[in-house]
Amino acid sequence: MKQGGLETGPDPVDARLGVRLAELRAEHGWSLGELAERSGVSKSTLSRAERAEISPTASLLNRLCGVYGRTMSQLLSEVEAEPALLVRAADQPVWEDRTSGFVRRSVSPPHSGLRGELVEGRLAPGADIAYDRPPVPGLEQHIWVLEGALDVTAQDTGHHLDAGDCLRLRVWGPTRFRCPGPERVRYALAVVLP
Repeated sequence: MKQGGLETGPDPVDARLGVRLAELRAEHGWSLGELAERSGVSKSTLSRAERAEISPTASLLNRLCGVYGRTMSQLLSEVEAEPALLVRAADQPVWEDRTSGFVRRSVSPPHSGLRGELVEGRLAPGADIAYDRPPVPGLEQHIWVLEGALDVTAQDTGHHLDAGDCLRLRVWGPTRFRCPGPERVRYALAVVLP
């Protein structure tokens, strides 16, 4: 794109939007021709929008949202500003369940443009937390014990983890996290959306 006689790159939002539109088409396994037939938008316009050579109009986005089963707000929220690269400790949200003795620090908070997040969990000795289902079926989890010991039950199988151990799994059903003691457990939990 030219601006004042100088060549500049695409608008950052248009660039992220183009990438997301290409991802959506790939997720559906459609060629540009198939998407053109479904949306009534020419292949060349679709291609230029995916490469951020044009800024898509509201009408174009509305047609594509209809094909992908999204509202325009949903689509635009998926391409909001890039997440901060650095998350300072003071900016990491902490939540405490005093009843169960569970403290959760969102080290790398979720963002609509990213699939993973990193959580620090702390359980007091004897703390026992059970989840009846995952928030998203097939959620990928990596549980790395940093201090103490942790008992994890998933898919009706129990796992005892000591400091340094890592359990990797996809969560489809109930899970249980228990600190057998005598000290508290501190662990890192990497969560990746399917």
